[in-house]
Amino acid sequence: MNSIKKSYIETFGCQMNERDSEIMGLLLSDSDYLPTEDIKQADVIVINTCSIREKAEQKVYSLLGRLKKLKGKKPSLIISVTGCVAQQEGKKLQARMPLVDIVLGPQQIYRLPELINKVSVKGAAQLAVGLSPTFEIPKYAPPSPAETVTEEEHKDSPEPAFKRFVTIMQGCNNFCTYCVVPYTRGRETSRAPEDIMAEITALADQGVKEVTLLGQNVNSYGRGHDGSLKYITFPELLRKVSGINGIERLRFTTSHPKDLSTELIDCFAEIDNLCPHFHLPVQSGSNRILKRMNRKYSIEDYLAKVEALRQVRPDIALTTDIIVGFPGETEDDFMATMDLLEKVRFQGAYSFKYSDRPQTKAVSFDSKLDDQVKSERLSILQSRQNIISLEENRKYENSVQTIMVEGESKNGDGQWSGRSMSNIIVNFAGSVLVPGQSVNVRITEGLLHSLRGALA
Repeated sequence: MNSIKKSYIETFGCQMNERDSEIMGLLLSDSDYLPTEDIKQADVIVINTCSIREKAEQKVYSLLGRLKKLKGKKPSLIISVTGCVAQQEGKKLQARMPLVDIVLGPQQIYRLPELINKVSVKGAAQLAVGLSPTFEIPKYAPPSPAETVTEEEHKDSPEPAFKRFVTIMQGCNNFCTYCVVPYTRGRETSRAPEDIMAEITALADQGVKEVTLLGQNVNSYGRGHDGSLKYITFPELLRKVSGINGIERLRFTTSHPKDLSTELIDCFAEIDNLCPHFHLPVQSGSNRILKRMNRKYSIEDYLAKVEALRQVRPDIALTTDIIVGFPGETEDDFMATMDLLEKVRFQGAYSFKYSDRPQTKAVSFDSKLDDQVKSERLSILQSRQNIISLEENRKYENSVQTIMVEGESKNGDGQWSGRSMSNIIVNFAGSVLVPGQSVNVRITEGLLHSLRGALA
């Protein structure tokens, strides 16, 4: 290694972005950049963006505004904006923020070291936002144990060392009328199962015990660019991955309800290390709004699949996404969503006010709601969901849960913290433990966002 170079990665948005940031971090490590938590020490700053909500996009521009002074003091600093905002804005982003040296779309992240080198040599801004309908996810094997950087160097990793995200597909073909993903990440493309198996096997050999399979719609995994089955189905992939030696917990996200098959539901009854947690975005409880969203299922379809999941796995924890205030949403539509909360009783819900996103069909819809109305409805929904979440968490009291230790509690109270199989944070008192260790914890108290307990 020549002179020590440092990189700083700031990630906004979803788990797909966290995985992309991890890949870019490994690529930078291969190019002799050490990760740093101190943005002022960085020679390269990567801002991995999300544009699915307006607020997330605003945070990106706010951060870039704060970086102007840092760039002025250190002209050699290379700033790269990647992800969905980069794809969406392209040249306009560089025109608005001349301090940005590299604009890189999600399909182009593997070119990051190459473009950094071009900026260093030529001093000219670089743009790579091409989307190809025939894009194939490149192979990228995790480093061998001998090549892995130290724990100190990996402290910026979004997940503990025993947990990893593995991308199995990306892009989306559904074109929900509110969603930018097909325009920023392209059409669906799946990785070959042998590549996925090789990556997870390598991770397991390094001590990874929990894997989350990622995709915009994992339920449609395996299809080729023409929509026909190119590889094995997602349930078949789950069964293969579950058999890899060393993988104690298997999760996946995200799923589209219209593609949730009976075969996938059966996996929750038949695969021992498949965690009983399912994130199944519903978006609205109104069939009329679902049709305007182009979701391609009815509430009756959704509820039938929820019932089927609970029949095969009664302890399954269901979470969801909900958009409040979609164009044309009436009071009756909103009350249908509130009614859905009572019927399903989600463990948790990520809920948001609707906001126009560039290129989406809903931008042109009439009957937009006043922001105050949207805020009021969101507050009502979140207040009720909080009560339901608390009640559902209290049902765990006096039960014994298997917890995978993540580390010391962030509360700084000397306790340990980990997650249950159903993906709920559990804080508990214990002796000296090791991250990745599985322990039995008796739950003493259910709280709004977590559980408390003691070693059983």
